[in-house]
Amino acid sequence: MMNLELDFRSGVPIYLQVVERIKERIADGRLKPGDQLPTVRALAQELRINFNTVARAYRILDEAGVISTQQGRGTYILEMPPPEVSAEIRRRAVRALIQRALIEAERMGASPDEFVDFVNEQVRRWKENGRLQPIEFEEGV
Repeated sequence: MMNLELDFRSGVPIYLQVVERIKERIADGRLKPGDQLPTVRALAQELRINFNTVARAYRILDEAGVISTQQGRGTYILEMPPPEVSAEIRRRAVRALIQRALIEAERMGASPDEFVDFVNEQVRRWKENGRLQPIEFEEGV
């Protein structure tokens, strides 16, 4: 099971969200070279989206050299690209994550300044601790 998180209200086309979620999983190591992806039909069924949407996402990933579809054998993650390509994939995945966070923050009524303040606070904690810490909420909030 891929467990790709899609936002049907974001305005970002679903096929692009599928592309970005798969790239994110490659960038963070959850998908590795040689891993087999679900069939187009299986992923479409899992995500409850149209078969053609997944086919389009897979075609984009194939053309980008991220995956390889072998007729009758399946679809696989290709060997790790050169470092500069990996860095670009990671940058794009992080940009997509930030975009989704901004969309959600705006939807909840947060201001740009509130968002920046929160991000700065979290980055400061990350630098101080050398890793991210879970966010602690006050009692009753």
